[in-house]
Amino acid sequence: MYTGFGMGFGTFELLFMIVFICVIVVFIVMAVKGLATWNRNNHSPRLSVSATVVTKRTDITYDQHANAGDVTGAHGFHTTTTTRYFVTFQVESGDRMEFYVNRSEYGMLAEGDRGTLTFQGTRYLGFERNV
Repeated sequence: MYTGFGMGFGTFELLFMIVFICVIVVFIVMAVKGLATWNRNNHSPRLSVSATVVTKRTDITYDQHANAGDVTGAHGFHTTTTTRYFVTFQVESGDRMEFYVNRSEYGMLAEGDRGTLTFQGTRYLGFERNV
């Protein structure tokens, strides 16, 4: 049977290949962007500046996964959550910078805290509160 695609590809196979190639391209682009950011941060100077914590926020994502071997209705899935923590600092010039921080740093910082922010590019390195 002639399908119109010289090599015997059907519509499904062609669409599958297109989607597969798109997924690979997106993966490569994201990897290159991540490596570029990592490299740019490594080549940026480490700076320590006076700053104030102006706001904190979280980003929570929910992922639903199928339970292995259990395909019975609502019990066939479990949900996992991932929480990312962000803190926005304002420096003396009035500029604001938001950094991803780990959970323990997030818990130790409070809005209004003043101190010395240390960072390298977009990488948060620490905050030492004034006493």
